[in-house]
Amino acid sequence: MAMVVWRDSQDDVAETQGTLSSQSQGGLSLPTPQLNLSGSQVAPPTPQTPVQGPPNNTVQSTPTNQTTQSEKQQPQHIECVVCGDKSSGKHYGQFTCEGCKSFFKRSVRRNLSYTCRANRNCPIDQHHRNQCQYCRLKKCLKVGMRREAVQRGRMPPTQPHHGQFALTNGDPLHCHSYLSGYISLLLRAEPYPTSRYGSQCMQPNNIMGIENICELAARMLFSAVEWARNIPFFPDLQITDQVALLRLTWSELFVLNAAQCSMPLHVAPLLAAAGLHASPMSADRVVAFMDHIRIFQEQVEKLKALHVDSAEYSCLKAIVLFTSDACGLSDVAHVESLQEKSQCALEEYVRSQYPNQPTRFGKLLLRLPSLRTVSSSVIEQLFFVRLVGKTPIETLIRDMLLSGSSFNWPYMSIQ
Repeated sequence: MAMVVWRDSQDDVAETQGTLSSQSQGGLSLPTPQLNLSGSQVAPPTPQTPVQGPPNNTVQSTPTNQTTQSEKQQPQHIECVVCGDKSSGKHYGQFTCEGCKSFFKRSVRRNLSYTCRANRNCPIDQHHRNQCQYCRLKKCLKVGMRREAVQRGRMPPTQPHHGQFALTNGDPLHCHSYLSGYISLLLRAEPYPTSRYGSQCMQPNNIMGIENICELAARMLFSAVEWARNIPFFPDLQITDQVALLRLTWSELFVLNAAQCSMPLHVAPLLAAAGLHASPMSADRVVAFMDHIRIFQEQVEKLKALHVDSAEYSCLKAIVLFTSDACGLSDVAHVESLQEKSQCALEEYVRSQYPNQPTRFGKLLLRLPSLRTVSSSVIEQLFFVRLVGKTPIETLIRDMLLSGSSFNWPYMSIQ
């Protein structure tokens, strides 16, 4: 009789419990990874020679001798180090079954990111391995399956260099289509197209009234929070992490939105909106306040001078949002990986869309650190004091995040 190599029949079935976090956004799906077994090292079945019974004129072996001979003739059963099923060979550094081998290979090749709907400690065995992709991949890495082994000698030599990017461990992955899908999801998450900010926003020489300035600012702040709620991966973070990230980065996102919609920033209406006439200030304090306005204007103008397009703005905002500098994050490494993913998406996009501007990607990244020079307290004083009074912006952001589109401003309804 011949031994048949067992193959995981559930590996090709759509995995319903551990879905890709990015597929839950909007109506756009990421490219479906194709199952490819060409890179496996499956141990071929070894034909078995039937054991001949003893001749009639020989003495029967003792039970102990029979057991010893049987053990020598039968191959040793090796379990998959991931799920405990029967191993089909050594794959990517460890003995695994066909199912876990194929799952690990496509996860690494496609640079797929999963989320766990439980506590990131799901059981992974023959019966539960398809229920949580996040914990399955986590266990693959924990038991020693090597990412670099997936790539070595298995990637087609014709892959263009611009379709690769480096992960934290230095593994190059071909991910052009995946990153393009990620950017598409970032764009789809925008609650307000630029044109919906108002026609006056697109006219730099138009001096907006105080009420228009405040309403536009409210829209931009709400847009930043609503966008974050709908982009890939962010909704899957713990709510405390979401609040921490937005509390730290809301002012930077606000500046990016102001530049994207070409928000007019004339000093006189801004000072009026800040209510400086109602609370007299010393000359030194007025000068300092106007200096903050100048810094705000400079940051917006420098971004506008680069003619940043919508896809680039979305990537820049994602890079800003996914920062490990926020206090109290439960999984700093995960947030860092999301920032790196966003940065790689921007680099790939710029390289493909602006091939004649080799320094463009660097120029865009260099604009981000200076966004923090714009004081969040000054933005709050300039644009929101008339709307919310003494209510802290951080409180509003938390309420926006929890209530979503049903959020109502304390003193003004934004339609």
